[in-house]
Amino acid sequence: MKQLLFFILLITTLSASAQAEFAPKFKPIPPTNFGIKPKKIPPTATMPTDIPGIKAPNVFNSINIAPVQSQLNSSYQIGKKDSFSMTPSNEFANPGDRFIPGMEKDLDKTLKDQGLKEGRGALLKQNISFGDFKTKADYFIIRLRDFGAIDGDLVKVSSNDKVIQSEIFLDSNYRDIKIILDKGFNKMEFEALNIGTLGGNTAEIQILDDRKNVIVHDYWNNLAAGFKASVVVTKEE
Repeated sequence: MKQLLFFILLITTLSASAQAEFAPKFKPIPPTNFGIKPKKIPPTATMPTDIPGIKAPNVFNSINIAPVQSQLNSSYQIGKKDSFSMTPSNEFANPGDRFIPGMEKDLDKTLKDQGLKEGRGALLKQNISFGDFKTKADYFIIRLRDFGAIDGDLVKVSSNDKVIQSEIFLDSNYRDIKIILDKGFNKMEFEALNIGTLGGNTAEIQILDDRKNVIVHDYWNNLAAGFKASVVVTKEE
């Protein structure tokens, strides 16, 4: 037993001696002083506490925009005449829009006058005079055509109550009719027998003498059925 204790004590003594002999002989080196002081960092700025709060804008402060309720109360009152208009009045409306209906009406009239368009519209319910003339010609040439759309217009031609042509279909080309003139008074009449499928009777008339001089060049537009255009001619010796 004594030997065991002696052996343990010997081992412990040898271990402590070995650690002391082989331990590193470390000596710390102090930092070099270069004489530069570290930069001081300023303290964090604090937000001022007296900043006024942000106020949302009020769109009704504009002089151009009024609240709906106040607008109704001020603009629409019983017994008060308002300035209501169907025409857009805001700044984005096209100012030329109000002229369009009038322009379309003028264009429609021009097309009808030029024979490019027909329309029912108001029928002309009256007789028409193309004038009084004197001539020494032996005969006249009557030329008739439809100056509008070809829609079935029919015309009767007579002279001094004598029927020359009982029914002439008006085409886009002229139809020629020769009328021998009586001495003295001659009254030639052109009667609209019907109205076409697209509008009133539309006839263009030319009257030439025996030397092809134009005596009359005229027309009727939207003439109602049963009405006439007439020319009075006095044949001189």
